Amino acid sequence: MIADRKKNSSKIKNVRLGRTTERPYWMMMLSIIVRAAHQIGAAVCLGAFLLGADLPWSYLVLAATSGCLLMLTEARRHRQLLREAAGVVTLVKTAIIGMALHGWIPVVPAVLFAFVLASFYSHAPKTIRHRIWF
Repeated sequence: MIADRKKNSSKIKNVRLGRTTERPYWMMMLSIIVRAAHQIGAAVCLGAFLLGADLPWSYLVLAATSGCLLMLTEARRHRQLLREAAGVVTLVKTAIIGMALHGWIPVVPAVLFAFVLASFYSHAPKTIRHRIWF
């Protein structure tokens, strides 16, 4: 059993991760505040979609703006963000939500899928989240 764990551990260490740089403390704190704002905006939008209520555009703007800021702070630290799983999934999630907002795909399942995808990748271990895909 211990030998299997060591074998799996060595496989995880051999995963190609994107290059990272140090980030200042103030940027980390800013990222936490922006992430909280993003979650508030995204949660209200998800609730509106699921409950069939009118979409509060101010919260959509909050989610979009804070999402862009998060991408900028992550891209500063993770130099290959758009080659990593987290960056690619963020672009896919944005495309899915955009297609749903424009009525090209069913809104509720699309937005729910985008949120599940985002939740999975934002809480995945770094060996999954920052793995280089291409």
